[in-house]
Amino acid sequence: MEPAIQLKDRPESKGDYLETARNLNREWKKLCDRYLPLALEKSIWRFSRFSNAQDQEQGWKIHVAATVLSANRILECVAPALAEGGYMFKGPASLQELARINSGLYYGFSQVGKCITVYPRSADDAVQLAARLHALTGHLPAPAVPYDRRYREGSPVHYRYGAFGSLEIENPDGTRTSAIRNDKNEIVPDRREPGAAVPEWETDPFAVGAEARALQRLKPTIRPYEALSQRGKGGVYRALDLSVIPARHCVVKEGRRNGETDWEGRDGYWRVEHEERVLKSLRLAGLEVPRVYSSFRVPNNYYLAMEFIEGQSLQALLTNSRKKMSIQDAVSYGARLAELIHKIHSAGWVWRDCKPLNVIATGNGTLRPIDFEGACGIDDPDPMPWGTPGYMPPEGEKESVSGSRAPEDLHALGATLHQLFSGRIPDGNPPTPLGRLRRHIPAEVREVIAALLDPVPRFRPVSLSVARTLTGVAGSI
Repeated sequence: MEPAIQLKDRPESKGDYLETARNLNREWKKLCDRYLPLALEKSIWRFSRFSNAQDQEQGWKIHVAATVLSANRILECVAPALAEGGYMFKGPASLQELARINSGLYYGFSQVGKCITVYPRSADDAVQLAARLHALTGHLPAPAVPYDRRYREGSPVHYRYGAFGSLEIENPDGTRTSAIRNDKNEIVPDRREPGAAVPEWETDPFAVGAEARALQRLKPTIRPYEALSQRGKGGVYRALDLSVIPARHCVVKEGRRNGETDWEGRDGYWRVEHEERVLKSLRLAGLEVPRVYSSFRVPNNYYLAMEFIEGQSLQALLTNSRKKMSIQDAVSYGARLAELIHKIHSAGWVWRDCKPLNVIATGNGTLRPIDFEGACGIDDPDPMPWGTPGYMPPEGEKESVSGSRAPEDLHALGATLHQLFSGRIPDGNPPTPLGRLRRHIPAEVREVIAALLDPVPRFRPVSLSVARTLTGVAGSI
């Protein structure tokens, strides 16, 4: 079921997301000033009040999840009830912090979705409060909180048993881990991992419809067996595709509904569905991007089963070797990569995530690109920044661009070539010249890489010109 709240998929005009972000952040600050007045130095959280002697050391915690677009509405819905009841609760200091939390990259995957955390007084109190919060917010969009149990299917309300206070265990390496007391009063780690929401010595007081909470198979013919990555917007898995004989290995990409929703309302679900469209378009244009085997929804997330490409990424070739890539190999890979970007642009797309990790070198020497979630039309520039730091050009992080975003791919090509020859991502603006990092790199190569890294987009040479220059150099080595 789609959420009842009406949020735009995209602004009516490009650049509107900036005004949306500013307005929502101003509103969030006003709500925090009213309901979460306690701001502690260096904390990413704001609190409703200080803890007191009546607060528990541990118990059933309630998390009310939210996206950056639904957070204000969710806080508006729950804060009056929580304040009236005198509950201690917390929320992120800003919507930028919520975006970082929801990405799963800055504070850990287990924190995804945790917008409002509430500390009930007892198990019975937690059950009653969860029902009330669900009634207030059940119609609003929110991501799932990993490792928590969801109060009801599709609800923003989640729960788990955990620490309320500052009880910790010191690890052998000097780091500290949050801790709780078990039924024998022993101090044990407060685990945030699959199956740990309800400790073995506790009974789930919320238990309703356990079957509905059971993990569902993605699809009878798709069997995931290894998680390659996890973050707020979704995961990437190795899997077996049993729809053919013999079964074949594949990669399954997951797009989570309301996962890492951006200021334009696009979430992980949208990203993976978009990547499917891009991959199919590029395949029709003759590019050797991963083949799409199938796509499906379970239950509200989007899954894309794709070809598993045998080979090594250029990043692996750089890091697995004890010495730098030979100049001859770097020139050869560079020429093929430039030709590949030329073909992507000719097919009408801008990749926006060119980097060694996203280029697979197969056994026959073919370079195959992956990861097109952020791609946009060559004549339809996406207003939102996208890409990986170190490969993005100066203009890639600006609020808006005019014309095509194709020059961003050219800068990323330059950064990738720089890394192939030097073993280092370009640093500084301008970056350290290649000639200082490695001897004997042909002058034509140094010049073309320097031109690709030019801070002025119009001065960067087109990829076909780069391919021809590098091919010519390869023939003379």
